[in-house]
Amino acid sequence: MSHSASNLMSSEPAPLGPVLGDAEFDFIRHVVGENAGIVLGPNKRQLVQGRLARRLRELGLPSYEAYCAHVRESGPEELVGLINALTTNVTSFFRENHHFEALASYMIPEAMKRNQVSRRLRIWSAGCSSGEEPYCIAMVATEALPAGVRWDTKILATDIDSDMIAYGQRGVYPVDRLSSVPAERLRRCFRKGIGANAGHALVQPDIARLITFRTLNLMQNWPMSGPFDVIFCRNVMIYFDQATRERIVSRFASLLAPGGYLCLGHSESIHAGSAPFRLVGKTIYRKQGNEALKN
Repeated sequence: MSHSASNLMSSEPAPLGPVLGDAEFDFIRHVVGENAGIVLGPNKRQLVQGRLARRLRELGLPSYEAYCAHVRESGPEELVGLINALTTNVTSFFRENHHFEALASYMIPEAMKRNQVSRRLRIWSAGCSSGEEPYCIAMVATEALPAGVRWDTKILATDIDSDMIAYGQRGVYPVDRLSSVPAERLRRCFRKGIGANAGHALVQPDIARLITFRTLNLMQNWPMSGPFDVIFCRNVMIYFDQATRERIVSRFASLLAPGGYLCLGHSESIHAGSAPFRLVGKTIYRKQGNEALKN
């Protein structure tokens, strides 16, 4: 799925061809729910059929029944193909810009004060989609950190969709995708593509080197140990049921430094009283005190 800045399946018409039956739809709902935490309601059948029709053609399979058999037989390998097919990545540079303004104005300055001895800054983009979010974080971080003082800055960018991770790692974007990047940042952080990359812009190496891209399913084990100063997880948890959301928020809390921040998407929230978080801005939560929730 794209985790961050992603929408599950836009409303596209189902193509003519094989029909997704009840048993197959139930199987796919179960597999996607168990492995990615995505809740597919009964109203998503046509959209699932439309998305998977392309996958059937790629695999040369005649029916959804045959595809489900393929999923059962191939295991984790096709699970990636299934999840990638069912998720749409909708993102842009500086989307929900208030988060990046807060990052510059108080999140990074507070982390600098907290980490003045270690000079270490850690930020996680959990659900990074095609990479715009972590590159925006890196742009803001390079501006917010003092010139001439070396900080150990690392941004982790993860997503369940391996295709999006590969796209983000390339750091090459069509010029028309950069309209929301202020002119000064555009000049400083990108270079104009030539030859095969004409009409595109490449992220400058000093920005790209701050970011590590990794495929990660939020429902599975997290190999990182933290602590993170800021976690972005925007427009990801809207696809999870309440119990899953609460479990993931608890895991985020355990990896955040005391005083660290969690940024959610515009339609997401944490229930009041979800210790140790306190709402401090529009979909911005601060971890209180020295407490941490267990995984």
